[in-house]
Amino acid sequence: MKIHEFQAKTLLASHGVPVPRFGVATTVEEARQRAEELGAGPWVVKAQIHAGGRGKGGGVKVVHTMEDLEQAAGSILGMQLVTHQTGPEGQRVRKVMVEEGCDIASELYLGLVVDRVQERPVLMASAEGGMDIEEVAASTPEKIHFLGFDPAVGVDPAEGTALGERIGLGGETAAAFGRLAASLAKAFVAEDCSLAEINPLVVTGAGDVMALDAKINFDDNALYRHAELAELRDTDEEDPRELRASEWDLSYISMDGDIGCMVNGAGLAMATMDIIKLHGGEPANFLDVGGGATAERVSEAFKIILDDPGVKAILVNIFGGIVRCDLIAEGVIQAARSTDLGVPLVVRLEGNKVEEGKKLLAESGLNITPADDLSDAARKAVAAAKEVTS
Repeated sequence: MKIHEFQAKTLLASHGVPVPRFGVATTVEEARQRAEELGAGPWVVKAQIHAGGRGKGGGVKVVHTMEDLEQAAGSILGMQLVTHQTGPEGQRVRKVMVEEGCDIASELYLGLVVDRVQERPVLMASAEGGMDIEEVAASTPEKIHFLGFDPAVGVDPAEGTALGERIGLGGETAAAFGRLAASLAKAFVAEDCSLAEINPLVVTGAGDVMALDAKINFDDNALYRHAELAELRDTDEEDPRELRASEWDLSYISMDGDIGCMVNGAGLAMATMDIIKLHGGEPANFLDVGGGATAERVSEAFKIILDDPGVKAILVNIFGGIVRCDLIAEGVIQAARSTDLGVPLVVRLEGNKVEEGKKLLAESGLNITPADDLSDAARKAVAAAKEVTS
């Protein structure tokens, strides 16, 4: 689950991370009120959407007068902000953050993720703040420094100070960086985050350190432990299909391809997307109906896939272990009959009750292309999508 910058900063501040003072507004008048509460300018007006690159897209403006602030807030609120993370359709801005100006001497990067190889959280720090960390990693990886830690122990401020020194800090500034890094690590573990990123982390003219930006993602599987965090969810920022899928306990992620996928099991779903690409196609989604799928859930999953106008063909790939193939077949038939299918449908069934499932599909009277195995299914789906496109 993602949250807005202002929510991330509020959360980090509660764990001792220094952040600028700010307010949130949904109208120009509210933006003016937030600025007045902060005192004399300059102020920074920031679009609040779940995507990076807002400044390059015109969603961040530094202003010095109240007139300029109102103009900036008016131009940002309601805009369809397009960044490298939103896609060409962009994201509508419904909130802005009005933040006090900051005396910036230098910009740093500090992030925290779970390293799957080391099987522990890892802090990443770089003197190249304000840039995409992926770009730094690709061009100058030696400028990124790492500190792994035991989540049961956390990060000692002295360890954080040493990390700060490795990126060129010294004296009290390095010590302040160490305290901030320790607080960020504490927040990451306590709130079950999957990502915590401060970019840029700034050093002020006085030598203090402060989180000028903040991005936090949470592990969805841990939200049951954090009812207060679930309340931060902004459904306006989510893909409607992904939101609908979550209501049916379906794991769905929209992608840019044209072959819709419905699979049971995350590993099999990944393998299905890989083999589609191997045969020259592009998956339109990741969709795992789970091991306890019912006909109703399968039917709903089918409808969610069809809601994507980019889908040119659908591949259903089910291995019946816990889930029965005949129930999957019933769901596919139910969905196909209740929707305007309009695209080729390839179905591969294997496992529990497979013969019953195949019989139901064959006797349905629907235009369904059966497949003998996964490779055969991928070839047929890719060919069908290309035929529709041509």
